Amino acid sequence: MTLAWTYLLIAAVLEMGWPLGFKLSQTTSYRIFFIIVAALCMALSGFFLWLAQRDIPIGTAYAVWTGIGAAGTFLIGIIVFSDAVNMLRVLSFFLIVTGVIGLRFSG
Repeated sequence: MTLAWTYLLIAAVLEMGWPLGFKLSQTTSYRIFFIIVAALCMALSGFFLWLAQRDIPIGTAYAVWTGIGAAGTFLIGIIVFSDAVNMLRVLSFFLIVTGVIGLRFSG
């Protein structure tokens, strides 16, 4: 994996942090702390996306960034917050993951 793809993976993981921070700010008494965590995740995610886009085409970088962020947040919702699980949601998740993998290896 090249450095640009490493930056993009870091950006995507951080992209999961801001919706999680917002959710935790609504479900705990540490509102301000988790809003700050969410804001930091947003800023750092954007910075690492910026670094990745120096070597990865913008369309690929953005699609992978949002795809990993969306898929990861979907899993966090199911595992941590008991979000609904049904066949259509799971199939849609796998379509996102397949798209991200396809973009990574399409050159």
